[in-house]
Amino acid sequence: MTDRIDDLSARIETVSRRIEDKIAPYAAAAAQLDEIIGVGAIAAQELIAEIGIDMSRFPTAGHLASWAKFAPIDNNSAGKKKGGSTGKGNPWLAATLAEIVAVTSRSNTFLGERYRRLSKRRGRKRAIVALGNSVLTIVWHLLSDPDARYHDLGPDFYQSRIATQRRERHLIRQLERLTGKTVTLQPTA
Repeated sequence: MTDRIDDLSARIETVSRRIEDKIAPYAAAAAQLDEIIGVGAIAAQELIAEIGIDMSRFPTAGHLASWAKFAPIDNNSAGKKKGGSTGKGNPWLAATLAEIVAVTSRSNTFLGERYRRLSKRRGRKRAIVALGNSVLTIVWHLLSDPDARYHDLGPDFYQSRIATQRRERHLIRQLERLTGKTVTLQPTA
């Protein structure tokens, strides 16, 4: 049994060295993708292996998301909404994006907050597709411009952008739901 484990460990090491040799020319792009929250070195290597680094094939980030089948589908006819799936894309890319989304959704970042906001309103599956789309958009921008760097907007990005009156109405409704009483605002003296 230990001989089998040693043999498998040696094979894994050999494959790991081969991967490192193959990814060496793309080390800068892998490091660039590694800056994204939730994307580690292995996920960056998988993204490069599945998408490539030449983004001239995709005129926009939307084209990349559509090719990967992570674009939203709006299937309406005569005012009726019909169910629709995004389609069958690259299963290896989808698995990598699912891992990235799973890690990112639990983080205290802009993308994590985006997942939580979307999953409340639209459900978990749609939030996963939307977050995968966002990750692909970020990947497209990073790979299109070698000088670009990822900068997280922070978990409070949405809160800081909401208009004051809208936030005031939201807080009043929230307070009324908590207390069961009507809230009336009066200007401070």
